Amino acid sequence: MDRYDAVVIGAGNGGLAATIRLLQGGAKVLLVEKHNLPGGFATSFRRGRFEFEASLHELNDFGPEGNGGDVRRLFDELGVTDKVEWVPIPDAYRLISKDPSIDVVMPFGIDNFINAMEKAVPGSRPSMEKFFLLADQTRKAQAYTNSRNGVVESSYMVKNFGNYVRTGSYSVNEVLESLKMPQRARDILNAYWCYLGAHCDDLSFTHYASMVIRYISRGAMMPKMRSHEISLAMCERIYELGGDIWFNTEAVKIVTGKDGGVEGVVLKGGREIKTRHVIANCSPHVVYGKMMDKVPEDVVRATNARKFAGRGFCMFLGLNKTADELGIANHNYFLYDTCDSVKQYEMMKSIDTNAAQATVCLNRAYPECSPPGTSMMYFTTLYMSDAWGDVKPQDYAKTKEKVASMMIDRFEQYTGSKIRDSVEEISVATPMTYARYCGHPEGGIYGYESQYWDGLNPRLQMMAQDHKTRGLRFAGGYSMRLSGYSSAYFSGDITGRQTVGDIKREG
Repeated sequence: MDRYDAVVIGAGNGGLAATIRLLQGGAKVLLVEKHNLPGGFATSFRRGRFEFEASLHELNDFGPEGNGGDVRRLFDELGVTDKVEWVPIPDAYRLISKDPSIDVVMPFGIDNFINAMEKAVPGSRPSMEKFFLLADQTRKAQAYTNSRNGVVESSYMVKNFGNYVRTGSYSVNEVLESLKMPQRARDILNAYWCYLGAHCDDLSFTHYASMVIRYISRGAMMPKMRSHEISLAMCERIYELGGDIWFNTEAVKIVTGKDGGVEGVVLKGGREIKTRHVIANCSPHVVYGKMMDKVPEDVVRATNARKFAGRGFCMFLGLNKTADELGIANHNYFLYDTCDSVKQYEMMKSIDTNAAQATVCLNRAYPECSPPGTSMMYFTTLYMSDAWGDVKPQDYAKTKEKVASMMIDRFEQYTGSKIRDSVEEISVATPMTYARYCGHPEGGIYGYESQYWDGLNPRLQMMAQDHKTRGLRFAGGYSMRLSGYSSAYFSGDITGRQTVGDIKREG
């Protein structure tokens, strides 16, 4: 009972997907999770009469039946699509900015989006059409790279995805400027940048374009019973395939042999599980820093060279009035001080200057998500430094309350909705919360930041070279697909299939 073909550490999105792929490949698999529930960030919680979504604003690239995207196809292959009840999101986003002054609602559907942009920014249509053609080629090129586990034929890439190759080393702003996209159109198009946690002078164009087209082309979806519904569906699928899941079980050490490769996993309490394959759905900083005695020096250097992405702060409100009564018109809001992502990024390094927020009212997608006569919202921002690590323990509660109050003030000021007097339940999660809950260093919720040398393209194409320790691979937001729900599921898919191949090669 204490020997498995593979052990997956962490039942987050990547770990759940990887476990299913391993089981589908015929492996005997154990999934260990230190919490009593699956999902990691993909969960929900109750306060009073409200059940809040913990983190998911919307799942992109899923699409309706008959026009599904890559995520739906993956879920179909995993066998979980029909285990979840899906709700479509009505619009892409509402962007409200102070500098420049912008207040615009952008729709899903490429043609609809281009038409709305042309209305908001006359003359933007040609550059927007070029952008979506390039973004579609980017998505297809990345799908090809995934299918080849990062080992691609350069001649095939140049022949079939030439423009993807040409733009691969450029930032979002560099490519949009080369497309001669008007500045105001760039400001509106770049609203999603905070979902990737890097500003548009640093953020890889191919990474951003891939995300935007996944959102816009097929719309976005939300599980009716919050993201925890996906996590439970994946657990059900794991049990159907004969896998083992041990909750309330923390892995504390990865045992390595003379060759430096994986030989087992030690659980809290001392029990050892024999295995030659581990998929870690957690931070490499945690794995290499706490769970392994011997780590190659080049691995230490590469890991320490990486930069932590945004640290999360979320506020959850249960309101005793409906969205209509409160004047909350949209599902997804981006509220920025400035559309200059570089300036906004710098402001998000400090608690005192960070007022940016991505805010959701789930009732606009699913009116019955809260009790009759009520509504609920969740507000998210990122800190681009370890600012919360400098907060003194005696000032923690006061600082948390100050930021929460500031977020409510900002939403009321920008939208005209008056919500403060209708707050029935409030819960606040800071980077400290996320560090404790998921064990992420500094409370990061976005893995490692997407940088030029460490963005999506380099990681996908360097998967083989990044596999330094025999039998150890990573899934989740710190892995090759970077952060985000869809990316985490894809990373689990890739890593699970790779490990099946490793097992078969070992015989």
